[in-house]
Amino acid sequence: MPRSYSVAVAGATGAVGQTMRQVLEERSFPVREIRFLASERSVGKELPFKGEMIPVRKLDHDSFSGVDIALFSAGGDRSLTFAPSAAKAGAVVIDNSSAWRMDPQVPLVVPEVNPHAIADYRTKGIIANPNCSTIQMVVALKPLHDFARITRIVVSTYQAVSGTGQKAITELEGQVKAWASGAPMDVQVYPHQIAFNCLPHIDSFLENGYTKEEMKMVNETRKIMDAPEIRVVATTVRVPVFYGHSESVNVEFERPISPEKARELLKRAPGVKIVDDPGKNVYPMAIEAAGQDLTFVGRIRKDLSCENGLALWIVADNIRKGAATNAVQIAEILAEKYL
Repeated sequence: MPRSYSVAVAGATGAVGQTMRQVLEERSFPVREIRFLASERSVGKELPFKGEMIPVRKLDHDSFSGVDIALFSAGGDRSLTFAPSAAKAGAVVIDNSSAWRMDPQVPLVVPEVNPHAIADYRTKGIIANPNCSTIQMVVALKPLHDFARITRIVVSTYQAVSGTGQKAITELEGQVKAWASGAPMDVQVYPHQIAFNCLPHIDSFLENGYTKEEMKMVNETRKIMDAPEIRVVATTVRVPVFYGHSESVNVEFERPISPEKARELLKRAPGVKIVDDPGKNVYPMAIEAAGQDLTFVGRIRKDLSCENGLALWIVADNIRKGAATNAVQIAEILAEKYL
């Protein structure tokens, strides 16, 4: 019989944690026992899983005895506090926060790009899930990089409010309703109104003028693709969309690659779907990517500003492929090859 596993979801009541629970069930992950962990204020709540209602337990250092895989979506501080305890108890941690991503002893994994890196989990017992905007970009760029070697990436993102969490979703809903009724808008989550607006500001600004989110895309892309020489510049923008991040990506290569060749490579690439017939108004859109696990690529065309360049439009569901689904895919490979 195939082995089954004890799985813990830390941060189970949050947007990503709830989707992790959903994806585990959808993909029929072999769960023997499920533990839902959260802060003390959520203890006693019940969450559905495979037809049963499972009570939420408090996340603490003693939560992981007997757990094989711990999916973390509880925030960076709580991950730094509790992930080592989970690993010490024998669980393999798959962490969705930024806490461990740039630790040289922790693999940073996108299964379609660098599944071999999962083997390095043994050093600390932790695997990092990359940033949502980085995941969808490298899924699309990896087959192109393997063919022609990327030298430079210029990316501008248009990121949904769900990347900030449930409070941001609620705030956008409330601002739209307030606008429609002529009432004043409540602004709490972001420094400015997000309804009908674009904010070139995700996470905090650094001394170099970039935000943390932008530098995540720079550093994580190089680590995942094992290509520290790639030059990356990012501008990340929050837009009034509920689910689905969109990206305009300009890529420069060592040698020529035509749009036709790029489409051919991407059609065969795992986790990618080509949506590219602009003459018929067919291109990736966040509203259609929402709820999906694929990375959608379109508007594939030659970059007129450089000799060996392409321009692409990349869209994916930030809560699913950008977080929960990527983590469960890592767990599937762990279960199949390592545990």
